[in-house]
Amino acid sequence: MIALVLSLFAFFFQSGWTGVNERTFIAIKPDGVQRKLVGEIIRRFEKKGFKLVGLKLVKASEDLLKQHYWDLRSRPFFSGLVTYMSSGPVVAMVWEGLEVVKTARRMLGETNPADSLPGTIRGDFCVEVGRNVIHGSDSVESAQREISLWFHQNELLSWEDNSRRWIYE
Repeated sequence: MIALVLSLFAFFFQSGWTGVNERTFIAIKPDGVQRKLVGEIIRRFEKKGFKLVGLKLVKASEDLLKQHYWDLRSRPFFSGLVTYMSSGPVVAMVWEGLEVVKTARRMLGETNPADSLPGTIRGDFCVEVGRNVIHGSDSVESAQREISLWFHQNELLSWEDNSRRWIYE
């Protein structure tokens, strides 16, 4: 029920979710934080030209994680996933840019690191599915829902990126 309410909220209060204003949710999982990959992952998104509009280090509650992974609740690994994700700090981020959802998913690589190409985050840093370092929204709609779960509106910044004219025509 809460997931439905948040989805409706995200739908009705979306602002500028297209073009260069598209936003996605990215989370560096506890294994990525423990392995000190945060800076490298942020660097990759910055070098790509995306704009960071939200960032926080959190210890996610089981309730938040159950809402976040609601669509996986019937899968046998759900309980273990929630336990694992609540076991340590998570870096929650919102990135903005042209087709950022699709591009970020490509930058992450496949869910199974064995299927991920070198040069992707999972292809470069991961071995097992259960420790695949990072989460990224899989659609604009998922991004809206996930951002509204992890961030309050006042935690997202709108700011002028002076490099924008060097990235977009």
